[in-house]
Amino acid sequence: MTETLHPKGVDLFEVHRLHLAEADAPWLSPEDQLVRDRVWDKAVQANPALFDGPVVVMTRLEWEGPHNLVISWARVTYRHYALRQVPGATALPSLFVNVVQPTDDGCVLAARMSPSTAAPGRWQLPGGSVEPPEEHEVLDEAALRGHAARELAEETGLDTAPEDLTLWAVTRGEHGSVGFVFLAPGQPASVMRERFATLVAAEQARGRESELDQIALVRSPVELADLDGPHVDYLEPVVRRYTEALLRRDASDPM
Repeated sequence: MTETLHPKGVDLFEVHRLHLAEADAPWLSPEDQLVRDRVWDKAVQANPALFDGPVVVMTRLEWEGPHNLVISWARVTYRHYALRQVPGATALPSLFVNVVQPTDDGCVLAARMSPSTAAPGRWQLPGGSVEPPEEHEVLDEAALRGHAARELAEETGLDTAPEDLTLWAVTRGEHGSVGFVFLAPGQPASVMRERFATLVAAEQARGRESELDQIALVRSPVELADLDGPHVDYLEPVVRRYTEALLRRDASDPM
């Protein structure tokens, strides 16, 4: 297993083969359910845009060989994460996808969450929580790849075919949450800005707020410090890994 521990307690794994298996939903005592629902209802009162939609949580992570990762998952809804604020209760780690979207000249797209989201003002990569599959469908790497492509299109306006995304890393950070990081083909910076501006304008025309309200193209982890607002824990390690990979590639392939 290749595992790198980065600052802020974020792990980066190199995964060659990924297997996902469904497990039973976590059991909760009636008391924990009651407190969880109270916490969730209070959060919705503060932010009515919150939606208790279906998501999946991780019940177990294990390795079969150096680069083969096996993850067991279960179906819940977003209110499950309210358990993080319930003393003595355990909220299982979340699973999410995100996309490293580079420019042609080696920058990485970072994006800021809009005020109506669960994490207003936070900088991260395009992506979102993993949703459970429909009946007769499976949750596998191909499904994650498709989900990542949809998130990229919905949040930035960049249409990338799922088959053009590559599973590039797996992260584990705050609350033990696991992220599947996909690498997209490079795009011109002008195209990224144009597509994002078009998407935001279209949402405003519909009377809605886009999920992301700003993007930035960063060339190194140092430039992340110039972004106003908090950063998701995996952002700096992922940007660092990408820029270091570029440096190694350039060093091995001189002009």
